[in-house]
Amino acid sequence: MSYKAKINDMRAELRVMNKLIPDTMAGFSVLSKAAKDSPAISVKEKEYVALAIAISQRCEPCVNFHVEALMKAGATREELGDVLAMCVQMGGGPSVMYAAHALAAWDEFSAPA
Repeated sequence: MSYKAKINDMRAELRVMNKLIPDTMAGFSVLSKAAKDSPAISVKEKEYVALAIAISQRCEPCVNFHVEALMKAGATREELGDVLAMCVQMGGGPSVMYAAHALAAWDEFSAPA
């Protein structure tokens, strides 16, 4: 399954869950917005932190969402590479595998439709 299909499937699953537990999901949305709206560091830097955590926690859907968010925040493939290198350095073999997922997702999302 492609990364684009995976992210679309995850969005569909989240929409279903949002209908079941709207208050919880609204609370998570408020938390996410508050974390991103703090001005101390840029949204791009925050997304790099989130991606690193997603890789270390081995959350492929999170990797996909944060790669997509990084692209929207103006990140470059070279910057991504530096962050992936740090993930590998800190997380060893398992991080190598999820870092490869992040790079593959980037390449797929940036490919012409």
